[in-house]
Amino acid sequence: MYQAQKPSRTEFVPVRHLSYHVRQWGQPDASRPPLVLVHGWMDVSASWQFVVDAMRDERWIIAPDWRGFGLTRADGPAPDNYWFPDYLADLDLLLDHYAGERAVDLVGHSMGGNVAMIYSGVRPQRIRRLINLEGFGMPETRPAQAPRRYAQWMNELKALHRGESALKTYPSAEGVAQRLMKTNPRLPRDKADWLARQWAAPNAAGEWEILGDAAHKVVNANLYRLDETLEIYRQITAPVLSVTASDDSLGLWWKGKFTLAQYQERIQAVPQLRSAVVHDAGHMMHHDQPAELAQIMDEFLNMPD
Repeated sequence: MYQAQKPSRTEFVPVRHLSYHVRQWGQPDASRPPLVLVHGWMDVSASWQFVVDAMRDERWIIAPDWRGFGLTRADGPAPDNYWFPDYLADLDLLLDHYAGERAVDLVGHSMGGNVAMIYSGVRPQRIRRLINLEGFGMPETRPAQAPRRYAQWMNELKALHRGESALKTYPSAEGVAQRLMKTNPRLPRDKADWLARQWAAPNAAGEWEILGDAAHKVVNANLYRLDETLEIYRQITAPVLSVTASDDSLGLWWKGKFTLAQYQERIQAVPQLRSAVVHDAGHMMHHDQPAELAQIMDEFLNMPD
């Protein structure tokens, strides 16, 4: 099994009626801003371990489990659906806790990349450097889609409460590892075995459950507003690095409804933009090519201000 070269430590932070699980590497350093890593949908903070191990620089790194993922838990009843603005507010309070008034370096993958982009346009003064790892956003919507979207949202809530949306369980950690490798064929077995034990845990019946709330599967009731997103992108003042993988994840997911070319056009709204590609990698580039990604990140984060 993979052995972490830079073991992390964890703690729980009270944030908005949640006990937020936060993973850290390194120690606070007055001479450098913290590096904050935010994971994607149905992922966990431990997913960053392979990149952290490959990074050249020793620095203070902070990585939370988003609400409803990993070991982060609600103090009361869990919600039955999740709202994107909550991630922004959670991140804002976490940065208050760890960084105070200091600007941070922020890296987000997938859903976390979307959160990082929006947050950086809403709180531009809090970000020194921003790296977006395939935080593509969503296909553009039209107002005419709203009635059907609200109906879909209500129908999916009913299905959740009837117990029809439970996440699949696995007989063993090895079964979870097989699932991870099936989804991501480039993931080596040793890393899959290690990650399976971070991504899932045994329940009372002895089956292994993914550490993600099934309520995340409920569609967002609100439509994705591209005009709002682009206006927020224009407010980002930090240098931004957009990193994509050589595999075309958008083409695979959206079947022409949203393309990589459309994403590349959208992100041009960012005032200070650079781009990079991780070769021989899919969407989970931080698993596929952690050394190459770590080098790209190190070079960008170490650019002079």
